[in-house]
Amino acid sequence: MDIESIRNYCLHKKGVTEELPFDEDSPVYKVIGKIFAITNLTPPCSINLKCDPEKAVELRERYDAVTPGYHMNKTHWNTVELGSSISPRLIKEWIDHSYELVVGGLSKKEKEKLAARYSKHGKHRKKSY
Repeated sequence: MDIESIRNYCLHKKGVTEELPFDEDSPVYKVIGKIFAITNLTPPCSINLKCDPEKAVELRERYDAVTPGYHMNKTHWNTVELGSSISPRLIKEWIDHSYELVVGGLSKKEKEKLAARYSKHGKHRKKSY
């Protein structure tokens, strides 16, 4: 799965914004200000995704292209090398898992904000840079 496909997939999720808080080569995808994905545009391209700790270990053991999250909490984040043998279907599944973990961890007030923002605008809002 290429970076542009990942970008489009992430931005079509409810309440997602894209930002560049670190550098121009690391787009970050957030829902209500909480990071659920970070991509790296410098080869070898990769994506950091939040993951249930037990599942994170399982994925690392099963796939060579999945390693502990680079510059992240190694218990809760994985880095997935793109252009590897990982199918786009699996990458989308892992993006969904990361997004759902972050949304599940939002406070009641933040979840209400997400619901209100989505119902008002009908679509995500992305930041331009």
